[in-house]
Amino acid sequence: MVQKLSLERLHPQKMFVQSGKIGWGLLALLLLSAQIAGANSSAAPPKMHIMEGFLPLWWAVFWWMVAIPFWVVGFMRVRKVIVEKPQQRIMLGLAGGFIFVLSALKIPSVTGSSSHPTGTGLSSLLFGPFVTAILGTIALIFQALLVAHGGISTLGANAISMAIGGPLVAYFFVWLPLRGKTPTWLSVFTTAFVADLATYLITTTQLALAFPSPVSGFTGSWLTFAGIFAVTQIPLAVAEGILTVLIFNALQSTATAELQELGLEGV
Repeated sequence: MVQKLSLERLHPQKMFVQSGKIGWGLLALLLLSAQIAGANSSAAPPKMHIMEGFLPLWWAVFWWMVAIPFWVVGFMRVRKVIVEKPQQRIMLGLAGGFIFVLSALKIPSVTGSSSHPTGTGLSSLLFGPFVTAILGTIALIFQALLVAHGGISTLGANAISMAIGGPLVAYFFVWLPLRGKTPTWLSVFTTAFVADLATYLITTTQLALAFPSPVSGFTGSWLTFAGIFAVTQIPLAVAEGILTVLIFNALQSTATAELQELGLEGV
């Protein structure tokens, strides 16, 4: 019989302090974020993600329509997890909280958007990309409504890049091919790294489609946005990959039964 997750086993001190390196990993990420933010403060955009009203109406509606089918499938997957594996609710909360906290770190990058970790790699390898689509969208909704990061009109676009596109790419093109064929730390790191970078490549594409260069069109605009994002996003993706490895290592020692139920014991 699967052992249920107890509060003692998920006590914050046991998971984060006694695991040693977790706290240092998070501290390093925060320091890196602060340093980059200071270096780019003169170009700080007013909002997080793609801000409210920044996209033309047509593109805002378009990305909403693209996101809806993924949300429908995601709700079905989340419901299945809750009904069939109720003991995984704490793990769902952990994955969702990880996304919310990391994606709320604001590092100025380009007017109308900003760089930040995504936190979606951990959820993708634990529950798959469709559950992550819901967890990531919930984080985006809370940020839009409570702290004015992103927006409701641009929720579809932000969800496609962070909650849907990045996790899909990382899960199907990185996690599944590497799982069991490379060391666990490398698989976890690469999944989180790619989920982060894929998010920003998609955001770059969304902005280039909405605002093509008058001279060089979509290609010129895409290269411009990608170049600006790369300055902050590549080191952030590396830091997020390291932090995700540390969190996953802690879960291996504190939530072994839950990982076993998810088929991740000893990956």
